Amino acid sequence: MSLNPRLVKESFSVVEPVAERAAAYFYGRLFAQSPHLRGMFPPAMDITRDRLFGSLTRIVWMLDSPDSLGGYLGQLGRDHRKYGVMAEHYTAVGNALLATIKRFAAEIWNAEIEAAWVAAYTAAADLMIGAADADAGVNPAWWLAEVVDHDRRTPDITVVTLRPSQPMAFTPGQYVNVQVARWPRVWRTFSIANAPRADNTITLHVRTLPGGWVSTALAQHTKAGDQVLLGPPVGTMAPPDGERDILCVAGGTGLAPLKAIVQQVIASGRRPNISMIVGARRVAELYDLPDLRRMESGFPWLSVLPVVSQEDSYTGMRGDLDEVVPRINTWTGHEVYVCGPATMVNATVRRLLDSGVPLASIHRDAIQGEP
Repeated sequence: MSLNPRLVKESFSVVEPVAERAAAYFYGRLFAQSPHLRGMFPPAMDITRDRLFGSLTRIVWMLDSPDSLGGYLGQLGRDHRKYGVMAEHYTAVGNALLATIKRFAAEIWNAEIEAAWVAAYTAAADLMIGAADADAGVNPAWWLAEVVDHDRRTPDITVVTLRPSQPMAFTPGQYVNVQVARWPRVWRTFSIANAPRADNTITLHVRTLPGGWVSTALAQHTKAGDQVLLGPPVGTMAPPDGERDILCVAGGTGLAPLKAIVQQVIASGRRPNISMIVGARRVAELYDLPDLRRMESGFPWLSVLPVVSQEDSYTGMRGDLDEVVPRINTWTGHEVYVCGPATMVNATVRRLLDSGVPLASIHRDAIQGEP
């Protein structure tokens, strides 16, 4: 059965405008047909529903890029192990997904479109199952980790350092899912804020969000000696391979993965010029600036520029990052990394593209939502 990306994309485009209703229908159908699967999910399903369609959208629009799709599906398959997902669960999910697409794309649905979805899902499921099986012989489904340092930098930003009980291989720029004892089955993503260390520890930059179950628990109800669960590292943002100069644009705790990437470049012995532009609303929210200054003093090729957007008394660079970045340079010869809130990332990427930076040179990531 051959893939037909065109038919999958055309039918999915009909479903996208009603994604919220479709996601609710999907989970209702899944749990009605397989009620035993409900226990694998958190009590509140809002974020889970959003992530379902986020992942599905990404998969659909990557069908024409098999290499990129294979890497992404492999990560999903490995990550799903932490939920207890087994090969037979994919059949139930596939049946519910097909029923959902058929219902919400009913006006164009036909046997050819159904065959295209069956072929696409079968191929995707096989890749995820294969990746999970291969990973099972190498890594645990999740890591138990001890909190070794807990540093409340601002009222809503905490820097937490963890030591996994087993070695955890990761690429700077990746993130991990975290589960705390207070909220079983609820996982929140946090970017790793360091390059690999000899002592196997990892550091996370945690912003507490209103109603944020996991972030609030990590910031307010966690101390050194406590334990959390970590999912496998995921994400495709990684340090550059070449010798080109680098621009890093970080909004808020979007600094975390970019700091890890810069540390890796410094440790590699390469000497590109690195410009790191770090944005915050107020000076007090530049929570990691002392450490960035230490990095800057030890690596003359690194320059750190703090930018503040909402404090009139600030005497340094002021403005929104998407406006400031193109004012400083054209950046056309750089590898560019942008991370932070989605609105900031999207606006900055648009400005960079408008200024002539090729899309292939821009590496982006957006801070994940909090359940």
